[in-house]
Amino acid sequence: MHFLVLGASAGGGLPQWNCGCRNCEDARKGLIPPSGQSSLAVSPDGVRWSILNASPDIRQQMLDNPKMHPRALRDTPVASVLLTNGDIDHIAGLLSLREQTPFSLFATGDILDVLAQNRIFDAVNREKVERTRISLDQDFALQDGLQARLFAVPGKVPLFMEGDSVQTNLIGEQTVGVRLTTGEKVAYYIPGCAQITPALLDQLVDADQLFFDGTLWDDDEMIRTGTGVKTGQRMGHISVSGADGSIEGLKGIAAAKTYIHINNTNPMLQPNGPERAFVEAAGWTIAYDGQEITI
Repeated sequence: MHFLVLGASAGGGLPQWNCGCRNCEDARKGLIPPSGQSSLAVSPDGVRWSILNASPDIRQQMLDNPKMHPRALRDTPVASVLLTNGDIDHIAGLLSLREQTPFSLFATGDILDVLAQNRIFDAVNREKVERTRISLDQDFALQDGLQARLFAVPGKVPLFMEGDSVQTNLIGEQTVGVRLTTGEKVAYYIPGCAQITPALLDQLVDADQLFFDGTLWDDDEMIRTGTGVKTGQRMGHISVSGADGSIEGLKGIAAAKTYIHINNTNPMLQPNGPERAFVEAAGWTIAYDGQEITI
């Protein structure tokens, strides 16, 4: 399997348009690389690609990566798009893919319902882009030669669907992880996860490669930095660090492990910082735009 990181950041990207935090300022100055909102492309052959989550930055991401360029007058190497939740940073890019070129769109029923309830997505012509409802824990062909399986991970409904009371560790179709295989190697993509559960650990035992939620370093990061008022748990994201964080929770998983969906405030983005050193010493890498991984 071939992977191409189209966007490594969480919602808003790096730098975020309205943020003057250290990471955003360093990205503007060229001291650390900027990155677009979370999206990962996967291919069984390096020719035909499936996109996991359609970020609002997808037009620029496809422009920046020649593997995504058309090879004829009206053409795309993109065979399919798969959505792991209904968040704006994962679905808004569909509106940039409305130019009457066919591809397949896969998601759970709950996520497809989010699209159906927002009529702006009718601009993506259903006669050209077939929407396929995928049941949890069932294998399906994401494209020829590439099998996928969706499974529930703890999460929440999209921000724009929140009510007065929000459950942030829902288990169901609203937040899913993806198992990918070509028959030999197995990879997992989980850009949003609120908690490491025994069921998740059982799911990951066959992983050769894991792309996992790296949104925040610690739970009160945005409050502490003055960039927000919500904890990571309130946003449905597990922390990287700490006794309840993903480094500790996933230390028994033998796969190559890569953090993706990284918030602009996360200090592990600093290349010479102690947080980056801690992550790398724990055997993790940090995704960046344009990164290519083959397993």
